[in-house]
Amino acid sequence: MLKILVRWVLLAAALLFVAYLLPGVTVHSFGSAMLAALILGLLNALLRPVLVILTLPVTLVTLGLFLFVINALMFYFAAQLLSGLAVAGFMWALLGSLVYSVCGVVIDAALEGLFK
Repeated sequence: MLKILVRWVLLAAALLFVAYLLPGVTVHSFGSAMLAALILGLLNALLRPVLVILTLPVTLVTLGLFLFVINALMFYFAAQLLSGLAVAGFMWALLGSLVYSVCGVVIDAALEGLFK
């Protein structure tokens, strides 16, 4: 349970880092980042698998590159749902989702070593 809470807080901090790094992504506060990280996690857990299955032919033709588009759509959709997270356009959502995903991989690797 502690690992989930620590991961959530670190992903919220990663979202603030994305907003600091990219001018097209805005997060209003740390509370907004916490809520956005929760919504992004829920969208990626519930909606993303359905989209991956529905777009499997396109994903195969593009050799998996279409998964970046799906990640960007999840990021953009989360911004549309929340008032504390704003994304200026699809390209900013694509860049934001890429940076956020890299941060998530680093956080997961660090937590795996920490919580054995």
